[in-house]
Amino acid sequence: MENHETIIATEKLFSLSHIFKKVLKYFGPAFVISVAYIDPGNFATNISGGSTFNYHLIWVILWSNIMAIFLQVMAAKLGIATGRNLPEMCSLVFKRKVNWVLWIAAELAAMATDLAEFLGGTLGLYLLFRIPLMYAGLLTGFITFIIVYLEKYGQKLVEMVIFSLISIISFSYAFELFLAKPDWGKVLYHTVIPSIPNREALLIAVGILGATVMPHVIYLHSQLVQYRNKGNTLEEKKEHLRMEKIDIFVAMNIAFIINAAMLIVSAAVFYKNGIVVESIEEAHMSLKPLLGPLSSWAFGIALLASGLSSSAVGTMAGQTIMKGFVDLDIPLNLRRLITMMPALIIILLGIDPFKTLIISQVILSFELPMAIIPMLLITSQKKFMGEFINTPIEKIIGIIVASVIIFLNGLLLYFTFMGGA
Repeated sequence: MENHETIIATEKLFSLSHIFKKVLKYFGPAFVISVAYIDPGNFATNISGGSTFNYHLIWVILWSNIMAIFLQVMAAKLGIATGRNLPEMCSLVFKRKVNWVLWIAAELAAMATDLAEFLGGTLGLYLLFRIPLMYAGLLTGFITFIIVYLEKYGQKLVEMVIFSLISIISFSYAFELFLAKPDWGKVLYHTVIPSIPNREALLIAVGILGATVMPHVIYLHSQLVQYRNKGNTLEEKKEHLRMEKIDIFVAMNIAFIINAAMLIVSAAVFYKNGIVVESIEEAHMSLKPLLGPLSSWAFGIALLASGLSSSAVGTMAGQTIMKGFVDLDIPLNLRRLITMMPALIIILLGIDPFKTLIISQVILSFELPMAIIPMLLITSQKKFMGEFINTPIEKIIGIIVASVIIFLNGLLLYFTFMGGA
């Protein structure tokens, strides 16, 4: 009897080990994508939101993450079902004039993203090592280029580098949370109960949305799944999508925890002490007397890891976008350089990095419908998706997500230009 139970236990362990190995084989694309949700733009919007409005905007991060998970599943599904990325599918489905408009919008999104990410890496180097911003920006560009160049040796290598940088960010913010000692009761309350205190809070909320539900990685995710999209049968593709959903769920929820931690630490440390943070440098400097020198170092390391990893991801997205929509025959390294250039120019001109970070996130939020609507249209057509066509529930959720984003952007425009109260 004992031998029989031992055999059953061994078989269960073997089965679990087999499942774990299979899941691990597919882990990677969503972790690369998740970097965009913990990039320096998130630092700017979350620090600003926490220091100004306490814990009030945590719910925005939660719901932005839920929308992001849905959209990333759609992007992965499109890539797996069609064998093409979203820009390539747009070039097949829409007229060339429409594709030129979509391409321009997508390029602006990729450049706005790289702007935030390069600034983050630059500030991280400056804050940690006091490297002048100009040289720190050039060094960020150089390191980013090296990370992206590793694609030559296989996507898996890039995924491992990105995962290592995400781990650094995670450990840094776990340490910050430990030191900050937030009010967990208020954290839980504001995670569940929505509130927008005033017009300025709306601007930050839309910035958080833009920093969390990012358009360029919708394009990129549909490309990254191609590396493992080797099966041609329906069952193989269904298995791939199931594994990718697990990848997305794990990676995106890690990103949510890090995002929430940024805002929670800012509220617990800065808001509690009556400090409204107006720059990332100020956040770094203020942490040292309030929580100790190790805290400011952890912040700087997290910012640097975020900037380097997300710069690489933004550049990868830019090269996918440039090739897909209008099939521009531009050498790969030149595509990467074109995506990086606006960020490097901003750094060299010495424009206020913190304000630029927040504005870049609002720009991204306005670009979102240009990525979401074409994706939802394509994934709702059986001739392209076959068995993977959106279900009625997925269509409804897609319409709701797109409508919420468009409504928030419209509301922000009204408050900005019409002076709404």
